[in-house]
Amino acid sequence: MVSDLVHLDVQDNPALAGEVDRLLARRTRDIRLNGEIQRLFRDRIWSQTAKIIRARMVWVALLDVLTLALNMLMLPGAVADSMLLPGAILPPVAVAVVLLWRKPQAPWIQGASLIAGMFLILLSIALVGVSAGGEFYERHLNIMLFVAITAIIIFGIPLAWTVAIAALSLGLYLAFQLQNPAIGFGNAVAATLFFASGIFATVAARRIMTILAQKTFLFELRDRRRVAELAKANDRLELLAKTDPLTGIANRRWMTETLDHLWGSDKRCLDGAAMLMCDIDHFKKLNDHLGHAEGDRCLVEVASIIQENVRRDRDQVARYGGEEFLVLLPAVNEEEAVAVAERIRKGVEDAGLPNPGSRVSRHVTLSIGVAVQASEEATSPEQLQRQADAALYLAKQIGRNRVLLHRAESSARKPIRSTR
Repeated sequence: MVSDLVHLDVQDNPALAGEVDRLLARRTRDIRLNGEIQRLFRDRIWSQTAKIIRARMVWVALLDVLTLALNMLMLPGAVADSMLLPGAILPPVAVAVVLLWRKPQAPWIQGASLIAGMFLILLSIALVGVSAGGEFYERHLNIMLFVAITAIIIFGIPLAWTVAIAALSLGLYLAFQLQNPAIGFGNAVAATLFFASGIFATVAARRIMTILAQKTFLFELRDRRRVAELAKANDRLELLAKTDPLTGIANRRWMTETLDHLWGSDKRCLDGAAMLMCDIDHFKKLNDHLGHAEGDRCLVEVASIIQENVRRDRDQVARYGGEEFLVLLPAVNEEEAVAVAERIRKGVEDAGLPNPGSRVSRHVTLSIGVAVQASEEATSPEQLQRQADAALYLAKQIGRNRVLLHRAESSARKPIRSTR
């Protein structure tokens, strides 16, 4: 879901897409996410980061409880009792962090809860050793630093949060070491500096890991955008391949694929479907007398008239040849199909487009052959098209500018219906 939203944000925001390209053009170490891209990255990794933080807190709490229980069994009573109260701080703090990280919150709430939670956990570990004293003093301070370092390594959080956790752990370590009766001031400072070098190296490594994750995210955004752009380009090419460039309607290829699809998947098309084969009368003479530019304008006008007289949500119109148009009318009877054809023929005639070379009229006219599939028959689209073409051929023979309905061979004695 998040990746889909990221994809949409980049696709709908050219400025954001440009920023992604600019960031990727930089050296890896110079990548800095800001503004919207930073928000998108945070949203992208939040779920994984939250799971890691919650799991880490649960394990720390369980280990703390287990350690306190073992101390009660194995250590002298006075020592174990001194560890109990400071050790009891850790579990509820860990549980509180887990609850706060169950759902996305404002960044400042997430950061404050994690930093405060880590501080209290580290303080609890340190106080356990300080309260017990002796060998436990130094040991628990080292355990505290270990907990801090592992958190820095596995928590994929902003650098400022990481630095805050590192600084708090070193501050606690130095403060308690300065009060350690077993070592002097110089040793406390030296030990703190030693561990500081390791912690800051860990912070630097964590920063590199974060930058690499951000760069991977930027690559993902760029690749998604490019894939989407390529898909759009392919869709445009596919549309162009199925569209007649002159009239803007479907071409023969598209109509053939549509017929195959409808007859193969939509059985409703078998329950009464009609095809109209429309041909402009004496179109060659129009080109000869007025030129091909006027002929092209005529084709565009006729295509527009045909589309205006069919049901745009159901019927299909395609330029099938030079001056031929094929119309598919799903779920109609003979009367309805002939009515649509007559409406188209009359619309072309009434348009008054000039055709001085025509033997039928001084204006452009249309001859239309109609074939209707009976509901009890299972006619293929090729057969239906041949029937419409045969009706068109007869319409041309007997005078043009008319609509003819094809009749089945079994009804050959019946007159072919003609409409003028």
